[in-house]
Amino acid sequence: MQSDLWTYRQTVVVAPNLDLEGFEVQARDGKIGKIDEATNETGSSNIIVDTGPWIFGKKVVLPAGVIDRLDLDDRNVYVDLTKDQIKNAPEYDPDRFDEEYRTRLGSYYSGTRSHQM
Repeated sequence: MQSDLWTYRQTVVVAPNLDLEGFEVQARDGKIGKIDEATNETGSSNIIVDTGPWIFGKKVVLPAGVIDRLDLDDRNVYVDLTKDQIKNAPEYDPDRFDEEYRTRLGSYYSGTRSHQM
């Protein structure tokens, strides 16, 4: 399941030239922040969300697999997580975005998804 986390769901179509930067991120229980960066790399796609003042400017990485749907007209990305699950996620560290860090993120998000099903 961990590898699936880093791939967009089949129901979420992201065109290669689509830039998600600036889109609002909607958790299951409301707005959580804006996308600061997004990647569409095969097997390691993710978005980096700036949560802004809600949790004091923390940035978190959300694997593409947690994205439930996109609303291109309203520029919203809907994720299959709650605000608390995002708030409690490991903070984004651009200097440590290596395989160990991705594995830790994958373990965290795999655990949050199993609690929802």
